Amino acid sequence: MTHFLVSEDKPDGHRLEDLLRIIRKDVLTRCSKIADDLRPEAQQVLGNNVKVLEHLSEAIRLAESSTYILDKAFGPSQASQGGPPRIGTV
Repeated sequence: MTHFLVSEDKPDGHRLEDLLRIIRKDVLTRCSKIADDLRPEAQQVLGNNVKVLEHLSEAIRLAESSTYILDKAFGPSQASQGGPPRIGTV
């Protein structure tokens, strides 16, 4: 069973890329709050967050690619309406 993602058991779940976008937005909000803090610790955290944002953006691109591949091969997902998974086992 998934906790956050769409599945047979959780038809009201989220797509991976949507969750990653929410997280990316939260990290951006945190960055904006520490951008003017010139202490070395704050600047290091800001730099780390920028790297995290890069990884999140790449993860979003990968998740979107997977959705595109599945949509092209099997049509739109029916999981949110209780349909079966497009790939994998039940």
